[in-house]
Order: sequence, then structure tokens, then C-alpha cells
Amino acid sequence: MAFPATRMRRLRRTGVLRDMVRETELTPSHLVQPYFVELGTDSRTPISSMPGVDRLSISHLVEEAGRAQEAGVPSVLLFGLPAEKDERASGAYDDEGVVQLAVRALKEAHPDLAVITDVCLCEYTSHGHCGVVGADGQVDNDVSLELLAKTALSHARAGADAVAPSDMMDGRVAALRSQLDAEDLKDTPIIAYSAKYASAFYGPFREAADSAPAFGDRRSYQMDPANSDEAVREALLDVEEGADMLMVKPAMAYLDVLHRVKEATKLPVAAYNVSGEYAMVEAAAASGYLDRTATVLETLTSIRRAGADVVITYWATEVAQWLR
Repeated sequence: MAFPATRMRRLRRTGVLRDMVRETELTPSHLVQPYFVELGTDSRTPISSMPGVDRLSISHLVEEAGRAQEAGVPSVLLFGLPAEKDERASGAYDDEGVVQLAVRALKEAHPDLAVITDVCLCEYTSHGHCGVVGADGQVDNDVSLELLAKTALSHARAGADAVAPSDMMDGRVAALRSQLDAEDLKDTPIIAYSAKYASAFYGPFREAADSAPAFGDRRSYQMDPANSDEAVREALLDVEEGADMLMVKPAMAYLDVLHRVKEATKLPVAAYNVSGEYAMVEAAAASGYLDRTATVLETLTSIRRAGADVVITYWATEVAQWLR
């Protein structure tokens, strides 16, 4: 028995009509390009586990960010690598720190580019944890909040358009909001890493940011990959504390979480397509197992389809060039 073609099948046969009825759109305006910035006058340090991604000195950062903006990427996310580290992460909130200097340089060179800064202590602590470690070997939540708020304030004063706390300390959104408001920076948005999982997909990032913990792990403050109800609760708490946008990290293995957070909060939600996800695709494509371009576009489209308003990805500039 012959069956007639479905409506969508008939539409898909005509390319223009197929594009007109596509349900999910991926454009350069949905993308954020992350960068790792290091002190130095003219350095570009390749990251072996992330082919095509480098640590950049500020001069190279300004150059690369200009290319991203020309391609149509509206925003960048900065991670800093300080010259020195200590137990209280003093480089994180130093007004002359690497991220603060980078923000000023970017805003001077590209004033219309939105600059987001990652707010965490792991890149700046000698032990690699996201907060201050007490005498008992545990992260001290409340002491850490004070330093995270100082960090966010220093970034905003340097000209950051938004701050993104990724530490996962309890109450950090409220602490940052209170500090920013008290210093007449009420219009600085907070993009909260609301659902940040203790994930194996962060491996390449820890090489890139030199932030692997010297002891223990981060499971006491990052989330259990088995939990999704918890992600919704954490996101709603961040909404109550004043977050302007929420984030789910990683993205590919957590599309269900992304969808649930979007549905529960109705706020703008970002998804971070993290280093391990990037490295997997790059490795498979380099071996000839996957069509790189098609796989990257399908991956980012699936993240959008699940509910992400914003996708943070190391492919942002390249994908924007493809799409344009």
C-alpha cells in the first residue's frame, strides 16, 4: 500500500520552504566566544588537549576578539591566568590583574563587544579549588563569598559588561548582587552558573586554565551528574537571589537539564559547550570518523533546540563565519 508524503516531507523537498519552517535557528548572535588570557607582551600558547585553542596575551586577545566581532559574534567570555597564585587567590581581585587589564584593553579597542568575565577563584588559588580552603581542608563558603564579590566588583569597575560566577558557593549570586548594588553598579548583569556539574568533560579546561585541584575534588560544591531536580532548585534559588541569566554546564550530556531549567525559570539561559565536548569532536573529526562541520553545527543546533538562548562554545568565531 502506498502512503502519501507527510506535510513536512513535502515541504522539506523544497529547500526554501524547508528553511522557512525550520523550528530552531542558530545564528552568530546566539554565540559567545571564550578566551584564556595570560600575562605577557606577545604570547600565544597552544593548548595540547584543545587543538586550535591557545592561551593568549592581551595583545593577541584584542586581535582575536576583533575577528570574532567581525564574524558577528556579539560577546566574549574571559578566563584569566595570573603570573602567581596564592591560597587566597589575590590575583582574582587585583585591579591590575590579568582579567582586569584584558577587560580595559578590549573595551578600548572594541567598545561595542560585550565582555563577560568568569568569576571564580580556581585559576588563582595555589591549591586549585574554587574557594578559600580552611584549616580542616574544606572550602570555607562564607569567606569565599567575600573574595568572589571583590572579584566581581573589580571586573565591573574595569568595564566588564556582565559577570559570571562559576564557583558554585551557596549564596554567591546574592553576595555579588549586594556588592555591585552597593557600589552603584546596579546595571551590571549576573550570569549565574546555576547548574554546574562535577563533570569529566572539564579535563582539557583544567590544562588550559592550569586549575586542577592539588588535592581532593570539587564534588562537595559542584553538582552530581545523576541529579536534575537539584539543578532546577539551584536555578530557582539563583533567580531569587537576583541572577539575570542562568547557565547549564556542560551542555551536550545535559540537554534534559537545560530544557528543565528553561521551562522552570523562563529566564534567559546559556549553555556552555565545554572543553571535553569540543575535544571529542575535534579528535573524532581528525581521525576521519565524523564530518567536522556538520557535527559542530548539529551539536550547537541541538543545544539551541533544548532551550539555550546563548551558546558558549570554542567554535563560536568559526561557526559565525560559516553561518555568514
